[in-house]
Amino acid sequence: MASLIDIRRRLRSVKSTQQITKAMKMVAAAKLRRAQDRVIGARPYAKLLGNVLASVTAHAGEVKQPLLNVREEKRVVVVVVAGDRGLCGAFNTNVHRATTHLLATHPGWTEVRILPVGKKAVDFWKRRKYPFTEKTYSGIFDKLSYENAREIAASLSEEFVAERIDAVYVVVNEFRSVLSQVVHTARILPLSFEPVAAAPKPDVSGPEYIFEPDAKTILARLLPRYLEFTIYRALAESAAAEMGARMTAMGAATKNAGEMIDKLTLTYNRARQARITKELIEIVSGAAALE
Repeated sequence: MASLIDIRRRLRSVKSTQQITKAMKMVAAAKLRRAQDRVIGARPYAKLLGNVLASVTAHAGEVKQPLLNVREEKRVVVVVVAGDRGLCGAFNTNVHRATTHLLATHPGWTEVRILPVGKKAVDFWKRRKYPFTEKTYSGIFDKLSYENAREIAASLSEEFVAERIDAVYVVVNEFRSVLSQVVHTARILPLSFEPVAAAPKPDVSGPEYIFEPDAKTILARLLPRYLEFTIYRALAESAAAEMGARMTAMGAATKNAGEMIDKLTLTYNRARQARITKELIEIVSGAAALE
């Protein structure tokens, strides 16, 4: 049996760990509220933007837009959206596992590059054989802004229009609730008006619009905006899902630490009682021997 000193040292260590996990849970809960509000606010806008684009496309007729060109997929960029930190359960692992599955199920892709978003994605795929894009995005979730999505969308659309790549896929954790984060894989280029996260599909039979100057010009202006917002929504979904996963993981860790503290306290009390009993027996035995 471990000595009393060892048990006390273990108790102090577990209590210190419990304080850390409890604090991390509270911080994640505070950040989750803001991230969740951002995601909930983005979903109606995404639905409305999809409806408008569906209507504009229907009125524009056959129009050649570079971002809509479907080609045979040979050169592909995969945007992997993970977190900047760990201690969030299987959040990062699930994204990497889904990305690996995506690459394994498309042997026809002759040239694949990874665009990692988040420090964990950068570190993980740096150890793999797949090459990166020119720029990676690490540490952007602390101050996530629309400019991040705009920069990513600009670089991807430039390569797609120049026909240096044939398609772009994104692998991201979709926020469902604090306890539920689902990995979602979608093709974002060429554009098909399908949002990254689950949402109602655009309603083509919606209200009629009057276009000024004309549907083709409006479509050319809206398509880059749609791509930017699709990427921004993916980043926002991932940020909220990460906070939810971390809150759940740290809550479970705090609970487990409490159970371990109870067991160690019981073990300590038993060991202390046994030591006191032994000392009393020695004292009584010594007193009896002197009689």
